[in-house]
Amino acid sequence: MTLTLPVLMCLGLSLGPRTHVQAGTPPKPTLWAEPGSVIIRGSPVTLWCQGPLETQEYRLDQEGVPWTWGRQNPLEPGAKAKFHIRSAVYSTAGRYRCYFETPAGWSEPSDPLELVVTGVSRKPSLLAPQGPVVARGGSLTLQCRSDVGYDRFALYQEGGHVLLQRPGQQPQAGLSQANFTLSPVSRSHGGQYRCYGGHNLSPKWSAPSVPLDILIAGLIRDTPSVSVRPGPTVASGENVTLLCQSWHNIDTLFLTKEGAAHPPLRLKSKYQSYTYQAEFSMSPVTSAQGGTYRCYSAIRSYPYLLSSPSYPLELVVSGPSGDPSPPPTGSTPTPAGPEDQPLTPTGSDPQSGLGRHLGVVTGVSVAFILLLFLLLFLLLRHRHQSKHRTSAHFYRPAGAAGPEPKDQVLQRRASPVADVQEEILNAAVKDTQPEDGVELDSRAAASEDPQDVTYAQLQSLTLRREATEPPPPQEGESPVEPRVFETLAIH
Repeated sequence: MTLTLPVLMCLGLSLGPRTHVQAGTPPKPTLWAEPGSVIIRGSPVTLWCQGPLETQEYRLDQEGVPWTWGRQNPLEPGAKAKFHIRSAVYSTAGRYRCYFETPAGWSEPSDPLELVVTGVSRKPSLLAPQGPVVARGGSLTLQCRSDVGYDRFALYQEGGHVLLQRPGQQPQAGLSQANFTLSPVSRSHGGQYRCYGGHNLSPKWSAPSVPLDILIAGLIRDTPSVSVRPGPTVASGENVTLLCQSWHNIDTLFLTKEGAAHPPLRLKSKYQSYTYQAEFSMSPVTSAQGGTYRCYSAIRSYPYLLSSPSYPLELVVSGPSGDPSPPPTGSTPTPAGPEDQPLTPTGSDPQSGLGRHLGVVTGVSVAFILLLFLLLFLLLRHRHQSKHRTSAHFYRPAGAAGPEPKDQVLQRRASPVADVQEEILNAAVKDTQPEDGVELDSRAAASEDPQDVTYAQLQSLTLRREATEPPPPQEGESPVEPRVFETLAIH
């Protein structure tokens, strides 16, 4: 009896966990593929199966195959197993399930994983009819189509594990397509998509389409601006540059055209003039490139999430249409155009077209104001000259610089006779002045009529000097000084 209790206790402790496993149903394992469930023919792929810690063995089965695809022991540490396929072939495609075994037995199968092997036939085309940029909360429709009569189409998001399938439709003979609608759009819908075509009786799929980037707008707190050089209205054949700018520290700027199904243009931003900016050139521009443009910004850590759009810019291209040329593609279009040329900002109403003529209106206004000031100055100067014309002074006005002309200035004499002559000459000139006055100065204003000339005639003057002796003084009187008389003769 002494050993019975410890033995029973040990049996109870050892049977406790196993009894718990037997009492409950083992959970289903998890099955996934790396790098993804869609692989190109000839590429490697790894299938992972994970169960509880007490798993002893894993098994992988392929649907439609009568034998077990493989068995693996769990890896240490962790309770999961790896099934590696070095090179995928056509027979690799199909649905897979995995199981795990514990002391209680085998578990239920995992959820099916469909492995798609592409590259069997021609690739279809994937496009977004409403454009690859979608606002958050909106509706996104992706269309996969081909000139091969596929019975079904599959849509795959890069990095995702969900493969959407739709039956193929034939809008006309020789064409097949399927529409994939995603709504409402959230941040998880941003990414890179591909589509495939296939037939109902075969697990094989076509080669993947060209990847399409779907960008979700309104998730970055920024609103860039867009402007155009030389203006919003240009002639066909001119060089046009669109400038996207942002005040925030962003990494990439996008330029989109309204209604275009092609991917937006993108450029890495450059910090210049206190803004982050990028220039998109169209050289030469054609009428097919006219339309409404917007700018978006993005940061490096979220490449598929965009800011709010800028104000729309309406680009009008006049002239012959010619052959429509597609816009430049790729992520690095060549910026062009001198940076010292003026850029016409769109503002809140870029469709008005006044931005291009703003410089002309400003120049005309400035010229008109300068002309008005010039006319006012000439009027005041004319009044000032008319005010001083009534006196015939033979000197420059006060403050005038420079010597006076010799032929218009009477030289002053040192003797009293010269002073008298000067006074008489001045008096004679004043007598001959017209009523409105004529200023004899080198800076005199010219007459309105060049034929009107006023002449001042001066008569010759002769001075004769005579001396008389005073009578002798009487006794007691002071002596009288001799007197000098000057006789003026006018000829």
